[in-house]
Amino acid sequence: MSKIQSNRGGCKDVFNAFLVENAEYAGDYEIPVISSYEGELPISMVPFSKRRQCSSNNWICFYEDDVNFEGIWKSPKKHLETLKSYDGIILPDFSIYRDMPLAMQIWNIYRSRAIGTWLQENEISVIPNIRWGDERTYDIVCDGLSKHSVIAVGSHGLMKDTAERQSFIKGLDYIINRLEPHTILVYGAIPNEVFQYPRFLGIEIVPYPSYTSLIFQGGIA
Repeated sequence: MSKIQSNRGGCKDVFNAFLVENAEYAGDYEIPVISSYEGELPISMVPFSKRRQCSSNNWICFYEDDVNFEGIWKSPKKHLETLKSYDGIILPDFSIYRDMPLAMQIWNIYRSRAIGTWLQENEISVIPNIRWGDERTYDIVCDGLSKHSVIAVGSHGLMKDTAERQSFIKGLDYIINRLEPHTILVYGAIPNEVFQYPRFLGIEIVPYPSYTSLIFQGGIA
């Protein structure tokens, strides 16, 4: 793929082409590549919208309603210095639903990775969040990610409904077979039924309670 031009004769960069000016791409849909993270694991995760209520000794995550962090896509430069003040960033969790048109599912995968490659270019530690939709997205969400590394997933809100839970298991198992991660960070519940396969493989599963749970337990710092 040729280099994307962020300046086209004075036209406003409404597609945020500057995010991927120096990116490499992978897969049929040219998903921006994210370098693997090899540093210390996050002590805790804080949703983007709650960042002002917590110390900077946290990683920012985006496991919340999209409306709470859409600004990170609309005005990424505005938030850069704030994001730099935290230990690291779990990449944005733009919603991907199985009943979305495939084009929309791919677009939200792309947006997360475009932000990720730009943050890495600005020397911010990032860990890729993997959110899949229907089966057509399983390979796409793995494109541009390294094997044998650390990944993050969000289970919050998906474990009570049987259909959602089974869909989560199916997608997670596929991704594990494709990427063979050594560590999976999980924001939300970690039922044994859901994470039995990765545990069997010896993958480290690291739980991070949801922000709501931490508030209830008095564990926010």
